[in-house]
Amino acid sequence: MNQAVLTDKVVTILAGMVKLAPDSLEWGMRLFDDLGLDSTSALELLMRIEDETGIEFDDDTLEQQHFETVGSLVGYTLEQLEG
Repeated sequence: MNQAVLTDKVVTILAGMVKLAPDSLEWGMRLFDDLGLDSTSALELLMRIEDETGIEFDDDTLEQQHFETVGSLVGYTLEQLEG
């Protein structure tokens, strides 16, 4: 899976969870404050991304900063693809 496909997939999964159109999400939108995620929905988001992309997140590198914005989540996911 290339970076563009993965980026689109993550944005689509996130948009589905928050019931918005994927093209309405902006890189700077904050997952908790702007999109209304909580810790439970953030965990569900990670599990959905793992299930739909085959990427497994490394618990040792996963930090709160990776859930600050749409862009930071996509960036972290891309790092996992490369790693």
